[in-house]
Amino acid sequence: MFESAEIGHKIDREEYKKRLPALREALLDAQYDMLQSRKFPVIVLIGGVNGGGKGETANILNEWFDPRHINTFAFGPATSEESQRPPMWRFWQSLPPQGEIGILFGSWYNDPITDKSHGKIKKNALDKAIEDIVRLERMLTDEGTLLIKLWFHLSKDQQKTRIKSLQKDPATRWRITDQDMAELKLYDKIKNVSGHVIRETSTAFAPWVIVEGYDANYRNLTAGQVILEAIRNRLDNKPRPPSALAAPFMPPLDQLRIVDTLNLDQSLGKEEYSLQLEKTQGKLNQLTRHPAFRKISVVIVFEGVDAAGKGGSIRRITQALDARSYNVVPIAAPTEEERQHPYLWRFWRHLPRRGRITIFDRSWYGRVLVERVEGLCADADWQRAYAEINDFEEQIADHKTLVVKFWLQISPEEQLARFEAREKTSFKRFKITEEDWRNRSKWDAYQDAVCDMIDRTSTGQSPWTLIEANDKYFARIKILKTLCTRLEAALEDQEKAEGNKK
Repeated sequence: MFESAEIGHKIDREEYKKRLPALREALLDAQYDMLQSRKFPVIVLIGGVNGGGKGETANILNEWFDPRHINTFAFGPATSEESQRPPMWRFWQSLPPQGEIGILFGSWYNDPITDKSHGKIKKNALDKAIEDIVRLERMLTDEGTLLIKLWFHLSKDQQKTRIKSLQKDPATRWRITDQDMAELKLYDKIKNVSGHVIRETSTAFAPWVIVEGYDANYRNLTAGQVILEAIRNRLDNKPRPPSALAAPFMPPLDQLRIVDTLNLDQSLGKEEYSLQLEKTQGKLNQLTRHPAFRKISVVIVFEGVDAAGKGGSIRRITQALDARSYNVVPIAAPTEEERQHPYLWRFWRHLPRRGRITIFDRSWYGRVLVERVEGLCADADWQRAYAEINDFEEQIADHKTLVVKFWLQISPEEQLARFEAREKTSFKRFKITEEDWRNRSKWDAYQDAVCDMIDRTSTGQSPWTLIEANDKYFARIKILKTLCTRLEAALEDQEKAEGNKK
């Protein structure tokens, strides 16, 4: 794989100076055209062996482009803040908006390659990381991102020579670290691991380009030309439509939907409700003060029929919590900034660190509910979203995040009664909009979408809990009890894991 990048191509200084002006002009033109269209973002991943010129190339690209619309992120070991969230969290924070360029110096490839080369993980863990990377890149490119992956390579002898020359020059000696010297000894192992990763992740939608890194002039011109051609091709050619990863919804043959099987007549008297509320809120408070709670995080998702009581249920949860330990995130239509990023971007931003809870009042499931029913995205977008959502929840669950998902269901008759009551109550009028009334006309379409969502995203790690919510007292207690049960089990698992380490 790397043989063609060890030939030793060189471009002399005069030739470099001759070619450079035209390339820089073309790159700027492409950048401005992309900025004006704002149809897609560009992510340039820069990876490769130490001494291959990764940092120098990143600096050169910042000089060649308009620096106001390009951002460079260098990723080293995860910070304390970053390590409290799933590994991909810090990369999501750096994704550029549409029309702009992001250079990721390092990226999601660093840790898997480094850890396997140093013997910190086994092959099955590496293969799992590769699968995660391919799914992430597939999602980004399906969302319209132009992903350009450059791997700067040196032969073993070239790397030695490069490191020695940098060490001899006082102006560049600082670039060589003890880690560089240690990894020079692991050259063959790193090359084998890197080759395996590159082969498995060089896909049709996000291929790797291997760049010979020894000669700076050749390296810089090659990188610039690759980026120019990729951007220009996207600008000049209509990108292929994303492919669906799930079959369309097929109603059950007996026409019986899971939400129609719920017994919505269940209720709870006010006196019994008051007793159980105090009991379950007290238990929830105690669970969040458990020592093991500091080692996990919790994400609670509320979805449901309009006027089903999500807000009231959320308040009964937060009443039991320390105000410093939770955050409620209400989800409405995406802002202009959020529309410039992949749809999961705004949810990754709000994931809690260890020892905290984030409650989403509506969530990423809007892609397969309101966006699907209202035609706000292409069919292929919501059809592939099931796999993307399951992957997202698996990643956060694997990082000791408890995901608790509630769907609140009421009957259309109960919804009508609540709508009318809201209109008549002055301090509740803000809760009812024309959109709520309009959505009632699409009741069956929404119910079909809900059943499809439950069927395809209720997993062992992140199951859906269906809440019969015609009676608010019954619904709130069931939610609190479910949350306590799930949290108690998560804390027990955490204690067992800590005990096995001792």
